[in-house]
Amino acid sequence: MILRAALDHLCAGAVAGKAAQMASYHKAPREYLGTANPHIDTCVRAWRPALDVAGQVALARELWRTDIHEARIAAAKLLTRRRIEGDGQVWDEIQSWAPDFDAWAIADHAAAAGAARLWAVPARLDDLDAWTRDGSFWVRRAALVFTLPWAKPAKPTAAENAGRERVLAWAAGYTTDPEWFIQKAVAWWLRDLSKRDGLRVRAFLGSYGAGMKPFARREAAKYLG
Repeated sequence: MILRAALDHLCAGAVAGKAAQMASYHKAPREYLGTANPHIDTCVRAWRPALDVAGQVALARELWRTDIHEARIAAAKLLTRRRIEGDGQVWDEIQSWAPDFDAWAIADHAAAAGAARLWAVPARLDDLDAWTRDGSFWVRRAALVFTLPWAKPAKPTAAENAGRERVLAWAAGYTTDPEWFIQKAVAWWLRDLSKRDGLRVRAFLGSYGAGMKPFARREAAKYLG
């Protein structure tokens, strides 16, 4: 699969007038094709069987470098796998995208791919530690969105709980950040955790909630009753 063929495949699903709508909605200054996610999914399903892992990584890298909205979404979807052989090269590629994050849709699709690789090798949380101090709020936000799997277990193992506490420490450091997307990410993480461990979320809010924006506190406590 060469890049030109992949882009042609993505363009085949473009809807007239949709590119302008997407550009207005996402606001990031890049090219938009006007292709919806279901067609991108179809493209990715068609590409994946023809490529080994190295080929998938290479295509994802080329798609990402185009800076076309749908191509970056496709790059992330191509590397989103629960299990994948030789996933070190996949993780290396995904984390290399972080400096380019500048819009939530692309960043969140990349996070879906990255979260699977983090969960597969929890020691990779070390790689995200520097993200929490990055000058870009998109990268700081990504440290929480990539680690959402640690909010999911109802009965975490000791290792999973240690990872959860590590991320909560990052979130605690974010609570006084005035950036809306950072506040939203903290609230998202806490809201997901509250479905499994409401006591821990109550404790977090008791310690750090006063520093959060009111909307973020409300969202974090949405399921606490």
